Amino acid sequence: MKNSKFAYSMMAVVLGTALMSGSALAATTTTDSAGAKIDSSMKKVDNYMGDSAITAKVKSALVDDKAIKSSDISVTTNSGVVTLSGFVGSQAEAEQAVAAATKVEGVKSVSDKLHTKDSKDQSVKGYAGDTATTASVKAKLLADDIVPSRNVKVETTDGVVQLSGSVKDQAQSDRAESVAKTVDGVKSVKNDLKVAP
Repeated sequence: MKNSKFAYSMMAVVLGTALMSGSALAATTTTDSAGAKIDSSMKKVDNYMGDSAITAKVKSALVDDKAIKSSDISVTTNSGVVTLSGFVGSQAEAEQAVAAATKVEGVKSVSDKLHTKDSKDQSVKGYAGDTATTASVKAKLLADDIVPSRNVKVETTDGVVQLSGSVKDQAQSDRAESVAKTVDGVKSVKNDLKVAP
């Protein structure tokens, strides 16, 4: 009788220990899982904050560089990859902008989507024509059911329309480009729209 009580007691101790270690293991697994999710979220936040800081530093470097006269340069950063888009006065200015961006700490690479304006000054008539073209493209995009026009920036220089911003999918990007090409006065379209996931 004493042996069976002892055996039951030992079995209770062993089972109790197994249950406690099992719940501790489950708690550890849950904690590890939650920890991994927090680490993943923190990396995303760090990456976003890092990209924002890089964008700000690149914009500052472009403003500080006296060889770069254009204020029509847009800067975006994604995982350390900087994209420069917009218009510059010359190819040398574009190369200088890329060089300045490359020197910024944290920049992994630079994607050059800069376009060169015609070297001669635009006439008032040319400027008025470009302004009218931009307005027409914006109006057509606004009337289109497929393109989210509020996310698309339109700039025109010497009849060359540049589309920038972000859209949901490639179909919207292609549609925005085809709509812009139908507008009178458009010589060509530079599609710099990004497809946002």
